[in-house]
Amino acid sequence: MMRTEGFPRLGMTVLRILVVAAAYFAGGRIGLLQQVVIQGAVVTPLWLPTGIALACLLWQGLRVWPGIALGACLVILSIGGSIDPVGFGIAAGNTLAPVCAFLMLRRVRFRVTLDRLRDGVALVFLGGLGPMLISSTIGAGLLLLTGSMPQSGFWIVWWTWWAGDAMGVLVITPLLLVLRMARLPSDAYRWAEAAALLVSAFAVTLLATRSDLALLFLVFPLLVWAALRFQLEGSAPCMLLVSAMANSAAIDQDGPFDRHTLVEAMVNLQALNGSAALTSLLLSAVVTEQNIVRARIEQACQDLAEVVERLAPGKASAAWPPRDEDGVETRGG
Repeated sequence: MMRTEGFPRLGMTVLRILVVAAAYFAGGRIGLLQQVVIQGAVVTPLWLPTGIALACLLWQGLRVWPGIALGACLVILSIGGSIDPVGFGIAAGNTLAPVCAFLMLRRVRFRVTLDRLRDGVALVFLGGLGPMLISSTIGAGLLLLTGSMPQSGFWIVWWTWWAGDAMGVLVITPLLLVLRMARLPSDAYRWAEAAALLVSAFAVTLLATRSDLALLFLVFPLLVWAALRFQLEGSAPCMLLVSAMANSAAIDQDGPFDRHTLVEAMVNLQALNGSAALTSLLLSAVVTEQNIVRARIEQACQDLAEVVERLAPGKASAAWPPRDEDGVETRGG
């Protein structure tokens, strides 16, 4: 009996692993549409699979890590690589980084609802900026050791690799987490405001990323608007839109990224992506936390009012029948 029950569990685990591998591979193929070649190394300014991998680990636990490794190997094979020691090392680094991020987030009791400021800070530093040093160091180090890139290009490749992986976590992981909990607006006014935000975000970001003027700062009021009014449900999609359009402009070296080398454009791009992600994520977490505190206070006040209302008739009964100043009953009859 125990054996027959074990097979469905094993089958579900294998299915989850395959789904994670497919999601990782699909994210990798989409991310490679915006790839750049720096010093002979293929890197992307926004590596979607790291965000997908961390979200899957937060949902399913550590048991799905083989799916991340399988997906990483498939992505390497799809770009003409091979699973030789270098390819295996890069796949191992791409697997180890999100696994370490998951373990550190679990250590600090991270909540996937992202309804506390501490959760937003933890995702930034323990989920994105810190653990992604593993994948970038292993990847760039292996390319250097095997002579696939010159020594002079190590630091720029390392930095671009790290920034792309970290942005994948800061942009994609919150979006996937909030999609699982998102609720549609409850009234027509909220629908109208959401539509206005989406149209404004597209128009302003297009202007900011394609105009020759230095207008990249215009995206920040939109992110603040989204975070204040819709929290993560609004700021996460807006952040993805801003990042995708900015990445495209930087790769094309268009708009504010014109008249810069590719490396300089990547530096400017990641400065924008990092600042925008921190603004939207942390502000959304702060507003959500304040809303929860306010709701709890309102509930406590409501509960207190109900208690007072229940006690009031008892006090009235205790005061009956009416008595005069000397305590003598004044009721007639």
